Amino acid sequence: MTPMEMLLSRASTDHLAEPAPSAAQLSEILAAAMRAPDHGKLRPWRYVVIEGDARPLMAERIVASMQRMDAEVPEAKITKRRQRFSTMPMILALGMHLRPDHKIPLWEQEMAVAAAAMNVLNALHATGFGGVWVSGDVVDDPVLAAEIGLPAPHKLAGFLFVGTPSGKPASPRRPDPADFTAYWTGAPVTFAADKD
Repeated sequence: MTPMEMLLSRASTDHLAEPAPSAAQLSEILAAAMRAPDHGKLRPWRYVVIEGDARPLMAERIVASMQRMDAEVPEAKITKRRQRFSTMPMILALGMHLRPDHKIPLWEQEMAVAAAAMNVLNALHATGFGGVWVSGDVVDDPVLAAEIGLPAPHKLAGFLFVGTPSGKPASPRRPDPADFTAYWTGAPVTFAADKD
C-alpha cells in the first residue's frame, strides 16, 4: 500500500479487539504525533494511557462526570459509556496542556492538539491498528480533567479508543473534495457543499 492509499483507506472504528499496541509500538505511534504543526513549539499535546485494570476505574470516573454534567443523564447512556470505557483494549486520554497567557492564541494550541491526534489515528492505521476519537460533554468537566492529571487551565480534547479492528472495517462513503474546494480570484468564493 502506498502512503496515499494508506491515508485514503483510514476510517474510524470502535469495533476493536486485543491486541492494543505494545509499549514500543505505542511509542512509535506517538512519535508521529510529535510531527504535528505547532506554532511556537509549545507542544500542547498530552497522552494518558489507560489499559488493563485502569479501564473500569476510568469508566466509573466517566459515569461520575456524566452525572455532574447532566443530573438527568439517561441510564442507557451511562450503561453504554461504562461498558465502552471498561472494555476497549486501550484508551488514550487526549490532553491539552494550554498556556492561556502565551502569545500563541488558545485556538492555535488546541488545533495543534487536534492535528497531533489525527497523526495518531493515521499512525494507528499505518501499523495495523484502529481507533476512534470520542468526546461528549465530559471533556468540558474540569473535575474529570484534574482527576486524569490535567488541572485547569489544561483540558481534555477527548479520548481515543485503540485496538485491532475486528472484522472488515467499514469503508464509509466520503464526499467529493471538489464540493469543499474553491479557487479565490479576488471575489468571495462559494462552495458546492453549502448549496441547498
